[in-house]
Amino acid sequence: MKKIELDQTREFNPLGMKSIILHDSEHFKILNFNIMGGSIFPVHSHDLDGQVSILVIEGEGAFLADNEETMPAKVGDMLVCDIREPHGVRADTDMRIVVHIAPPI
Repeated sequence: MKKIELDQTREFNPLGMKSIILHDSEHFKILNFNIMGGSIFPVHSHDLDGQVSILVIEGEGAFLADNEETMPAKVGDMLVCDIREPHGVRADTDMRIVVHIAPPI
C-alpha cells in the first residue's frame, strides 16, 4: 500500500510545465503535471492500446483535442479517452492535473 500526498507535489516550472511520476508499475502509471497559467500541454497521442484519464486538481483551462476542439476544464473535471485519441491541456490559470495511463507507456 502506498499513500501519495499531492499537496507535496505542488511545484511549478517557470518555463511552463513540471512533470512528477507518482506511481509506475506494470499495470498503470500515475503522473502529476503542474502547468503554469498561459501554457499548453501539447495535443498528442500514442500508437498503443490503452486508456488515459486526466483529472484537474487545481486551476482552470481546457481539455484539447486534435481538431482544436476544446472542453472547459476546472477542478474536479476528468477527461477519459483511448490513448490513441489526441489529447492535451491548456492552462488558463496555474493548473495541476493527475494523469493515469493504463497500461503504462
